[in-house]
Amino acid sequence: MEEINEGASVKDENKRRFKRICVFCGSRAGYKSTFSDAALELGKQLVQRKIDLVYGGGSVGLMGLISKTVFDGGCHVLGVIPSALVSHEISGETFGEVKIVADMHQRKSEMAKHADAFIALPGGYGTMEELLEMITWSQLGIHEKPVGLLNVDGYYNSLLALFDKGVEEGFIEDSERHIIVSADIAEELIKKMEEYVPVHEKVAPKQSWEVDQLLESTRSGEALKS
Repeated sequence: MEEINEGASVKDENKRRFKRICVFCGSRAGYKSTFSDAALELGKQLVQRKIDLVYGGGSVGLMGLISKTVFDGGCHVLGVIPSALVSHEISGETFGEVKIVADMHQRKSEMAKHADAFIALPGGYGTMEELLEMITWSQLGIHEKPVGLLNVDGYYNSLLALFDKGVEEGFIEDSERHIIVSADIAEELIKKMEEYVPVHEKVAPKQSWEVDQLLESTRSGEALKS
């Protein structure tokens, strides 16, 4: 009995502890009520675990639902939105802190910088693009943060099948297929993400990306000293 308890204890110690999760989701609610229900439930799960929210900054659609739920639950909410989208994605009251940035690239960079993990709810092209970029960053070795897919009512079944097709046809390594963690309900997804361990070989070490970013940020027209 003691050995079993010790094993469980070690497993718990190895679990990730998230302080902030970035959620990608639609600025629309979709036609099915299950999409809104899933956004509300994910928000409640974050509150129960005292996990802060980073998201796209909008007050409409699924973005509005999850941000209000997390904010009302007493957790911090950080929204990051490009100035060009303020009039389109913000309508009425916003919840928590809203950071306005120059463009979509800066939006994703800021969201990624402030988050310990990523979850995609159902959404359109923007949500899918954000999800795929975080998967790619993991593949390249830029980060080792869990990337979760909340597959509500099978919404992402076709996308997951496309990933499997990529493996089958030799474009995606089998180990890289495991970068994405998926589940049908929020509680199960977060548990899987807590237990996530990267198994794929990174294209380049994280340190090399950080050096490249540092060099890029220090360029000012002057030659770097050797």
